[in-house]
Amino acid sequence: MNPAYSVIFLTVLIGAGQGLFLALFACELAGFGITPDERTTLALGAGLALVFSGLGLVASFFHLGHPERAWRAAAMWRTSWLSREVIALPVFMAALAAWGGAHWLALPGTRVIGTVAALACVALFVCTGMVYASIRFLQEWASPLTLVNYGLIGCASGSTLAALLASLRAPDIAPALATAALLLTLAALAGRAASLVRNAGLRPRSTLQSAIGIKHPVIRQRAQGFMGGSFNTREFFHGRGAAALRGVKWFFLAAGFVLPALLLAVAPAASGPLLVAVLLQFAGLLAERWFFLAQANHPQNLYYQAIS
Repeated sequence: MNPAYSVIFLTVLIGAGQGLFLALFACELAGFGITPDERTTLALGAGLALVFSGLGLVASFFHLGHPERAWRAAAMWRTSWLSREVIALPVFMAALAAWGGAHWLALPGTRVIGTVAALACVALFVCTGMVYASIRFLQEWASPLTLVNYGLIGCASGSTLAALLASLRAPDIAPALATAALLLTLAALAGRAASLVRNAGLRPRSTLQSAIGIKHPVIRQRAQGFMGGSFNTREFFHGRGAAALRGVKWFFLAAGFVLPALLLAVAPAASGPLLVAVLLQFAGLLAERWFFLAQANHPQNLYYQAIS
């Protein structure tokens, strides 16, 4: 597939916002958030998570041919995971804003509001992952690992953000959050590595013969078949070679997982290394999402293989 940068930023940003909220809500359930300063820290974290989610929502509009018709994306919620995601995202953002506002104003019932937001957050993870995992003819996506990895990667990046916030606002809980971020980053690395191993062993269900309906054992395409490109040749293949894909893969494994994990292990409460870990992980996860989208080999590329 040809990755859309709007989708890349959408999924990385909202995943980080979701993970940040879940990390902060876990802190509240563990007893953090009693003093006014602690409640302010949770409110600021909720605001930061809301900013990430909002930026992701803004990025999604650049993927629409007619943004003024965006409301129609929710119309097929009975059958479409994309429509369900469109509904789940603003619901999560509204619950997140209510949770952060309750902490800022020192209102009661924050745990009840947080529970509602957490359920919406989990539902959003499921909807986002299933947008891709439900497309059965794209073998690289059609796996439970897709859903698992969306959740793990979002929680890992959000927990790293939470550790950075805690190092600035609440140093006492920064080591615990950094440890959680480390474990989640390692779990996300394991899940992503498992998907890479799985995808490397895939064998296409379609063949060139089945793509064009000719059963001759030897078929070679020597030309595109028309003078210029088309939607098919632009949207369903990224145009990069195998060497470029390998480079992106090793970059996102290092920057998105390995290096942040090392920084989290070495300096779990130092804001400087944690900031570097956040920036590295963000860059790595942008590359990871590009690779995830690009690796999906659409069956139509069999027909246009002279181009792909």
